Amino acid sequence: MLTVDNVSKKLSGKTILHDINLEFDHGVYGLLAPNGAGKTTLMKLMTTLLFPDTGAIRLDGEDITALGERYRGQVGYLPQDFGYYPNYTPRQLLRYIAALQGMPRAGLDERITTLLDMVGLTDSANKRMRTFSGGMIQRVGIAQALVHDPRILILDEPTAGLDPKERVRFRNIIHSFAANRIVILSTHIVSDLETIAGHIVMLRDGMVFANAAPADICKSMEGKIYEVPVDMPLTRGQRLLSEVQYGGVTRLRIYSPEPVAGAAGVPASGIATAGPIAVAPNLEDAFLVIYGG
Repeated sequence: MLTVDNVSKKLSGKTILHDINLEFDHGVYGLLAPNGAGKTTLMKLMTTLLFPDTGAIRLDGEDITALGERYRGQVGYLPQDFGYYPNYTPRQLLRYIAALQGMPRAGLDERITTLLDMVGLTDSANKRMRTFSGGMIQRVGIAQALVHDPRILILDEPTAGLDPKERVRFRNIIHSFAANRIVILSTHIVSDLETIAGHIVMLRDGMVFANAAPADICKSMEGKIYEVPVDMPLTRGQRLLSEVQYGGVTRLRIYSPEPVAGAAGVPASGIATAGPIAVAPNLEDAFLVIYGG
């Protein structure tokens, strides 16, 4: 188990994280917060790229700072800005990462081939990465984080640059990997977290605001999310969250702390012609309400 115990961190004199307490066991954990809320700082603390000002991070009760390379050898990490050598091929880069991890050569080429196939880069395994698109580079980054079969996988914006097909592939990889490992990831694509993560950690003002299953976070919004006609005026306390389209007809998705007058079911003619209707909340609704969107 990976535990974050009373951790605080300042950068440039500003408190980024304050008294963070978290526990991570097997499964997928999503970090959800706006830019600047401390997600990347927390991830860097868990990879020992930064160190806490107060508190400690422990793996099975031992401080990860004291464990040093014994801890880092168990961690796979994909940062927001994945650095690579443009003249390397994916296969060369993965061999290089494996050497840094001290992996034995026996069976290494087979593992690299398996990983490149897993991320859809078999046909590009021996091409120089300077010719790659951003999405292809991101897939190489995912592969390098997995090359040494880490016990803990920390991914900062792993779906950035991936098209919908690649995001589905990524979700499948993570589901298969997380059965007996810890996966911690952040992404601005809230629907990905709702699909991938069994647990969501929301940060706000440098502290843990919520720490629960996605369904439990959404449940707190039940009875408060509505879809209404685009010409319906909003009353005090109501908040526009997004717009939705039904057959070319735009409707508004809103948050309302009080029941919306006249809200009813969907008429036989379909939702496009309906008046106000209550709808099931999703994680994006919760995000926009909690963070003031």
